[in-house]
Amino acid sequence: MSAKKGIHDVATEVDLPSDDETVTWWGLVIEGYHATHGRLMNEISERVDLAPGSFDILIRLLRSPDYRLPMTRLAMEAALSSGGFTKVADRLAKADLIRREPSAQDRRVVYAVLTDHGLEVAEEARKVCAEILRNRILAPLGEQQSLSLAEAMRTLRTANAA
Repeated sequence: MSAKKGIHDVATEVDLPSDDETVTWWGLVIEGYHATHGRLMNEISERVDLAPGSFDILIRLLRSPDYRLPMTRLAMEAALSSGGFTKVADRLAKADLIRREPSAQDRRVVYAVLTDHGLEVAEEARKVCAEILRNRILAPLGEQQSLSLAEAMRTLRTANAA
């Protein structure tokens, strides 16, 4: 018999919460996320006049080299359908926040690129978001719990990545 224990062997030795406690725990995680995220997006919308999808796209572009990403990649990262992304991109372009730029190497690729105005708005949105996060998450949780939460989310992202 092997000295190694499988996951099922370890699980039976640990005092696991009941099914109801486990489902309730996860519900609290989701409710906390939704309440916090909803408040965050509402405050950003009020203070910077950006819808959540537009905010997400501008922040992704702000964090990208040369403030640009291929539109298909940006749509995928923002979890938007191509049609949904096109509508958001059209609104952002009309507001002079992004421009579409064809790739010099591959005519099938079109980049979304922050305009100068888009860069200003994105930087202001990031500043406002950071201020709200400090007040709504970092202050109530404190440094240690905030770091633990980030590490837990990083672990879950890695464990559940497709």
